[in-house]
Amino acid sequence: MIRSGILNPQISSLLCRVRHTNRLVIADRGFPFWPEIETIDISLVDDVPTVLQVFEAIRANFVVGQIFMAREFLEVNSEDIRERLARAADGLAITHEPHIEFKRRVPGAIGLIRTGDTLQYANMILISA
Repeated sequence: MIRSGILNPQISSLLCRVRHTNRLVIADRGFPFWPEIETIDISLVDDVPTVLQVFEAIRANFVVGQIFMAREFLEVNSEDIRERLARAADGLAITHEPHIEFKRRVPGAIGLIRTGDTLQYANMILISA
């Protein structure tokens, strides 16, 4: 039995299959469903878990080279929220682009983890290093 790290077997399996330069999406509760992408839905109730919580949890088991997010995240969220993200990213390059451009990157993802997050534009595309 696993005693630490990622306990969810689907997420653990997905992380094991991501290779160099592959994409992984962590999305909020309202993110569109993409039938061609493996989706692991771990939403429970509003804001449980959040995109940031999932990102922080998988960070120890996933080598991130770059993060893509919607530019609108910066426009609609408080300085405190933006700072929490920056601390969690810990120096990683974050590219903020228009939401429509962000969504165009999604179909190339290996998988998508859906959370219960209600924070606007919190979705992330992680590019493995």
